[in-house]
Amino acid sequence: MIGVTENLALIHDSLADTAVEAGYPRDAVKLLAVSKKQPLDKILAAAAAGQRDFGENFVQEGLQKINQTVADDLIWHFIGHLQNNKTRVVAENFDWVHTIDKLKTAERLSRQRPKDLGHLNICLQINVDDDDGKSGITVAELPRLAVACSELPNLKLRGLMCLPVLRSDFAAQRLPFARLREMADALRADGIDTDTLSMGMSGDYRAAIHEGATIVRIGSALFGKRTG
Repeated sequence: MIGVTENLALIHDSLADTAVEAGYPRDAVKLLAVSKKQPLDKILAAAAAGQRDFGENFVQEGLQKINQTVADDLIWHFIGHLQNNKTRVVAENFDWVHTIDKLKTAERLSRQRPKDLGHLNICLQINVDDDDGKSGITVAELPRLAVACSELPNLKLRGLMCLPVLRSDFAAQRLPFARLREMADALRADGIDTDTLSMGMSGDYRAAIHEGATIVRIGSALFGKRTG
């Protein structure tokens, strides 16, 4: 059975090849290893093989893993829905939050971020499909929230994130990612500089890369089936 180390090498090759195919440099896309519900030994194996960015959906599970890993150069991303009563833990322990969809949440993170840790990197989550079952803000809400978050003192607005409805056709997969890229372009045109498009997962990351993804979130293809 292929292990984490072999999977990691295959995924990195695929990301690089797809980036070149899409007209970007080989190193244009960062792999965010989605480690939720994965055992610590697999995370450590990925870290030993050079993986540095890990994504967790649940605050307490993520905190436990952060405390159990010895390497101090790992970068921890919170990629789940963030409740207001959990913001302090995230502000004090994570490096990124990808799922900001309320100004109140961003304000709490900014107030609670320890100064010695530097800025907390954030992405705004966009509901690109206007799907009532998914989190995220609408296109109309984006400009105001982006301006407000960019002014918070202990946060750094890095870009946008989306989790679109699953699509099987490559051309159809590209559509929501193209919309997210256009939103980022519009923000930059308005003077809000961003450098991150967090989009694409195991089943659609190639389409996301073709539309300019800078971070793709891959879990099961790297680690195998989740334990819970």
